This record gives sequence, C-alpha cells and structure tokens, in this order.
Amino acid sequence: MNRANRLLALTATLGLGLLALPFAALIGATHWHSLGFVPGDAASIGISLTYTAIALVVIALLGTPLAYWLARSRFHGKWLVEALVLLPLLTPPLAMGILLSTLYGPYGWAGKPLARLGVELTNTAYAFVLAQVYSAAPYFIVTARAAFEGVPRELEQVALTLGKTRWQCFVSITLPLAGLGLAAAAALAWVRALGEFGVVLIIAYFPQGIPVKLWVNLQDYGLSAVYPLLWLFFLVAMPLPLLLGALSRRSGLVRA
Repeated sequence: MNRANRLLALTATLGLGLLALPFAALIGATHWHSLGFVPGDAASIGISLTYTAIALVVIALLGTPLAYWLARSRFHGKWLVEALVLLPLLTPPLAMGILLSTLYGPYGWAGKPLARLGVELTNTAYAFVLAQVYSAAPYFIVTARAAFEGVPRELEQVALTLGKTRWQCFVSITLPLAGLGLAAAAALAWVRALGEFGVVLIIAYFPQGIPVKLWVNLQDYGLSAVYPLLWLFFLVAMPLPLLLGALSRRSGLVRA
C-alpha cells in the first residue's frame, strides 16, 4: 500500500469512527440487564412503520414525475422550481412544522375547507403522513433527479426512433437504468421520514410515532426508557434501506 492509499485509509477510518462513536456510546450506556419497554412503545412502532410506508408511496408517486421533469426538461425559470424543491429541505424542521400548521391547521386557508370535508390535518394520521411527505420528498426528488440524469439520452432517442412512445421508452429503458438511483432515493426518503421529529412534533403530536415517543419517554420516564425504543427503532428502520441497497448493488453488478 503506497502512501496515498494509507492516507486515504486512515482518513476513511477516522470518518467512520466519528460516525460510529455515538452508537458505541449507546451500547455502553444501555442497561442490558433491565431492558424493557414502557406503555405505548409498541403502538408507536406500528404507527411509524404504517404511516411512513404510506408517505413513501405518496412521495414516489408525486416525486418521480417531478424528478424526471427536472432531469429532462429545459425551460425558463427552472431555477425557481429547483429552489422550491429545496425550500422544505432548507427550512428548519420546527419552522416547517409551524408553516404547515399555519397552512393546514383548523384556521389555515387550506385546512379550513378540508376540515369541512372531514379531513383534519392537525394531530391526525393525515397530518402525520403530511409532515413526513414534506420532510422526505426533497431528498427523494434530488436523488431521483440525479438518477434520471445518469441515463444516457442517446438510448432514449434510439428507442423513440424505433417507434416506441415516450411512455414506453420511460418504462422499458429509463426506469430500469435509473433503478439503482431510485432505490437509493426511496431508501433515503424512508429513513428521513421515519426519523422526522421537528415537523411531526408541531403538526402531528398525536398519533405518536417513534421519534415523538422517544421524547415523551425521556420526559416522563428518563433515559432508561429511551434506549429500548431506540434499539427497536434501529431494528425496524434499517432493513428496508439495507435491502434496497443490496438489491441495487446486485442489479448494478448484473448489468455490468
């Protein structure tokens, strides 16, 4: 190993160690002999997983066309669209929650008419999903856009000249070739939505998902009640992004 490679390995190890340090501390701080859950922990897991899955479907359905449009279109004012996509990402979570509450709350110009139709967007399942969509959608769109931009346009042009429609071209060529990046986008959105705290705290304190329940446990029972739920959070949150990553890498190897 030459000097440059040794320096690279050392820097990478330092970076990995820095990221892993808090979780090493968690292992040491957990009282393994008295690990137990408090009332409401199990329900918070079901709430988080169910509503995050719904939010992810909404994000994929709305975010994929937007990401493709940004990747393939040139038009005046595109910078403004890009800025609008990034705004929820740049806004501090608590401020984003306040903005959503202002808009979708019982007296907001969107929330008031929706409430008359029976759709309450404060402290309901709808509000929970809404908060997660606003929190995670920008991550999905930015990553998915990069995935679409990585697909050579020449392949799409060849397919169009062979008589395929633009939709057939998208389904048979663009989507499979962008699959690796789209899976990464979905994994990123899943993790971001599942762990969202600030926005959910403001607009959807109830029903309590895992992040808010961690806060409640800390206040009501102390640190000892936080660690068991946190470990369980890792167990239920990580399989999907790990699976998507493994499938993506396998797909990439097959294509290579």
